[in-house]
Amino acid sequence: MLRQGGVHPVLARVYAARGLSDPRELSSELQALAPPASLKHIDAAAAFLADAIAAGKKMTIVADYDCDGATACATALRGLAMMGARVDYIVPNRFEYGYGLTPEIVELTAREKQPDIIITVDNGIASIDGVLEAKRRGIEVVVTDHHLPGDTLPDARVIVNPNQPECGFPSKHLAGVGVVFYVLLALRAELRRRGVYDQQTQPKLDCLLDLVALGTVADVVKLDTNNRILVAQGIKRMRAGRMQPGVAALFRVAGREARSASPFDLGFAVGPRLNAAGRLDDMSLGIECLLTDDEGRAWAIAQQLNEINLKRREIEAEMQDTALLHLDEFEPADSSTICVYDEGWHQGVIGIVASRLKEKFYRPTITFAPAGDGLVKGSGRSIPGFHLRDALDLVSKRVPGLIDKFGGHSMAAGLTIRSDALDSFRQAFEAVGRAWLTQAQLERVIETDGPLEDAYYSTNFIELMDGQVWGQGFAPPVFCDEFTVLSQRILKERHLKLLLERNGKRYDAIWFGQTAGLGDRALVAFRLDANEYNGVTKVQLLVEHAEPA
Repeated sequence: MLRQGGVHPVLARVYAARGLSDPRELSSELQALAPPASLKHIDAAAAFLADAIAAGKKMTIVADYDCDGATACATALRGLAMMGARVDYIVPNRFEYGYGLTPEIVELTAREKQPDIIITVDNGIASIDGVLEAKRRGIEVVVTDHHLPGDTLPDARVIVNPNQPECGFPSKHLAGVGVVFYVLLALRAELRRRGVYDQQTQPKLDCLLDLVALGTVADVVKLDTNNRILVAQGIKRMRAGRMQPGVAALFRVAGREARSASPFDLGFAVGPRLNAAGRLDDMSLGIECLLTDDEGRAWAIAQQLNEINLKRREIEAEMQDTALLHLDEFEPADSSTICVYDEGWHQGVIGIVASRLKEKFYRPTITFAPAGDGLVKGSGRSIPGFHLRDALDLVSKRVPGLIDKFGGHSMAAGLTIRSDALDSFRQAFEAVGRAWLTQAQLERVIETDGPLEDAYYSTNFIELMDGQVWGQGFAPPVFCDEFTVLSQRILKERHLKLLLERNGKRYDAIWFGQTAGLGDRALVAFRLDANEYNGVTKVQLLVEHAEPA
């Protein structure tokens, strides 16, 4: 079907393996987006916000402190301001106020901003007490979020979340920034209906798509058809040089070319620099970077964020070493899960360490750091087939009172418990792991797209692949074949540099982070990369895994 629709034969095979069957699902045009009206309560949110703008009410956005939260905050602020709203923001310091719209944050917001309306972005679906406190103070709350709801929803004026019960929106994987963008689209449509704008005079919201793309990729949500359109549109604008000064500055400070921007750049270069502020310091610095229209100011902040990110890397490397010491005796065969705590750890970085340990041991992993007042904070990362938030929910039901609070997704979640409850939690969590995970699920499997025909080991084919949007849940192609190993050496004491041969053709290859050598023949799983050196671009294989053939 895809080939008949004019899709390149290799791409057709790759797409089909990822569950696509209709060339229309490959459209990256904005017209192909799922319509806003299918999001539950979005029309009510649009009408409420339109009334509030007309009445000149004061709005304050309460943001989350990660990259999705920062981009959602900047998107909401820029979009609402374009439509005439009186709008401001506050981003809580995660170490003082914790996550979500807590009563303490409502109190802080009321004191500092005196808003009529609080709009949450990328949080709020679990903020039952915070919404109650806002109502008590006469502040209306609009919740925009994408996290999974608990058994009870907050009593907000309106909730827009594709994952709330009975919401028929086809993409359950919208990031927080995606939800906010949809609310802005609906609000603009409502203002058109009211005669405030027509098609010619309405504000152009597509100028926010660079922020939407960045938040969507950095939050590692699944790139389903709808998210791929949002990301493709944002990247298209970045490549054309049409982006917020802060996004351009982050590309520059990361040493990446915006004109060849890819989801990889957003996830591994731009996103982490923005995230670092929320991890170690205060996310308002990151949000200010995305909000300023002054290029000089954006560059100054981007450099600050880069410094914070370097510090984050140092802390992370130390914590990882400590974690491996803690796990020195760890026998993967005897455990389905990992829980590690160290009193010297920084709670802003435990999520990354959990991620690295999960990669190394391939077990659902939660790392804990002290949070003061006899509490510890945990951040977890999971493997396919183990829904982390549901697992925490089950633990809290089996052992009432064990978990102070928790929230998150299937692959990432956070929690707070008393430090003296760590052992009990470890046992309860392991019990869920043993019940839910089979031995087969605990073995790392590398899925590949099989062999690649000789003709496509070319820079032209790489260019074609780089033009597509790959990412979480829509993995970039990994090919697999047998090669003769002609030569191998260790590069910078850390990486294996190879010269491989197949059917008389030779290819440079590199296996990052690998120092053990290969035999004369190897089965290699690899991605294609165009490597530019001295002005010449050559095909290079990035090795994902290799074993003796």
